[in-house]
Order: sequence, then C-alpha cells, then structure tokens
Amino acid sequence: MRPAAPVHDAASVWDIATPSRHGRLPGVSMAGFRARTTDLVDLGVVPHPAVTVAVDLGDEPFLVTDFHGRQQSGSVVVRLASGGVRVRGQDIECLQMRLSPPLAHAVLGTCAESGTTVVPLDALWGGDAARTQERLRAAGSWDERFAIAEAALVRRYEAGRAVEPEVAFVWGQMVTSLGGARVERLAAEVGWSRKRLWSRFRAQIGLSPKRTAQLVRFDHAAHRLAAGHSAARVAAEIGYVDQSHLHRDVMAFAGVTPMALAVAPWLAVDDVAWAAP
Repeated sequence: MRPAAPVHDAASVWDIATPSRHGRLPGVSMAGFRARTTDLVDLGVVPHPAVTVAVDLGDEPFLVTDFHGRQQSGSVVVRLASGGVRVRGQDIECLQMRLSPPLAHAVLGTCAESGTTVVPLDALWGGDAARTQERLRAAGSWDERFAIAEAALVRRYEAGRAVEPEVAFVWGQMVTSLGGARVERLAAEVGWSRKRLWSRFRAQIGLSPKRTAQLVRFDHAAHRLAAGHSAARVAAEIGYVDQSHLHRDVMAFAGVTPMALAVAPWLAVDDVAWAAP
C-alpha cells in the first residue's frame, strides 16, 4: 500500500490506499478510502470517463445521490454519466474500482444499458456482490482486498461479453485524442456508418460518441484547472472554441463554474488515489 500524501483539505478527511503492483486486467484502477473523521462527510464527486464500483466496507452504509436526486445506499455502481454524484455518510470505508467502459461492459453486463446513473451492485452481480463484500471486510490488509476485488473482476470478465472490436477501437481513440477525434472519421476508420457507430457505441458504452468525447475532454480540463492553469489557457490548449465554451461544458458536467471546479476537494483526492503505481 502507498500512503496518501497531504492534499489540500482532503488530507484531513481521508486515508487512501492504492495497490502496490499493477493488476492483471487492463482498464481498471483501484483505491481504498477510509474517513479520518467521525463527522458527517458530504462530498460532491465530478463525473469521470469511467464506470465506478464502490464496495461499502464501513459499519454504516453511505448514501449516493445522482444529479437527478435519485439515491442508493451501500455498494453501488456509478455508470458513465453526464453529471456527478454526491456522497454522504459517517465513518466511511470503501474500496473503489474505476473501470474503462469497454471493461465495464464485460464485468457488469447490462450496466451500460441502464438509464439510471447509480445502480446497486447486487442488482448486477446478484449474490456474488454480498460474498465479495464479506471477503473484503474480512481481509487483513488493503493489498489483500485489492487481490480479492481483482479476482472477482477477472471471473466476471472471463464469463462476460466483450464489446465489439470497433467500439473498443473508437473508445481508445477518444481517450488518446482527449476527446478531439471526430466521430465521422472514426466511423470511416472502422468501416461503419455514423448511424451504426452511434447505435452500437451507445448500447455498449452507455453514452453517445459525442457525449463521451465531451466527457473525456471535460475530465482533462478539470484536472488542468485543478493543477492551477487558468480557464483561458485550458480552453485554448485543449481545443475548446473559447473560454465561454469551456464554461458551458464545466457547468453541464459538474454544475459549477471553472473557478469552483478548480478547488473541488474530490479532484485533490484524485491525484493521490488514482496516480500511477
């Protein structure tokens, strides 16, 4: 386990653990979170271009509210979405897994096709969700927990249904280009019509190609803002038409201004929890 470094105000709230080795599955990152305070934690989490699995390991279940106000408690899956979520709870302890959408399609089945942002884990994994949760609770270390979680993902991946190669290719190009690749060009590269790509991609990834590209670009912009770059610089360097375009995207995805996003506590945690090993 790599201990967390101090990060703005977030350091006073969380102990964060990360795996000591690379995992076997590409497209998955893990982190363990334990609240340092017994006070109520009420934290907004901005959207990210990944599907998040949060396994509740605390004594009291935390509550996750999506941007429509719908709520779920305990272990949940937060699917690829256009808006963030809010997490509330006391004595929170959980293991989070961030899955690339192509991997999530295999290990979570119908999650990408659900119209709901936050889904109970047991609705997708059945009894295996409770069994995995109990094994994680009983584990003696975070590294043991990461190994248990990875084994569960590998089992589901091997039994699951992979996305079509064309969809996986388009997803990869969107990530590599930071959301700048044109959908028409990508459709031509895989030999599909734009309509076919739009339909297959949305069914298997969970968002349309255009919205996914916007989310990838927003995520890059959010981390640049959090690193201290000005909104004008970020807009110019990432490919927004102008600063007002960046402002509209940030408001659409995070519900706050670029200035407020730059100091969002969860982005400070991000660089510790999801840094490369």
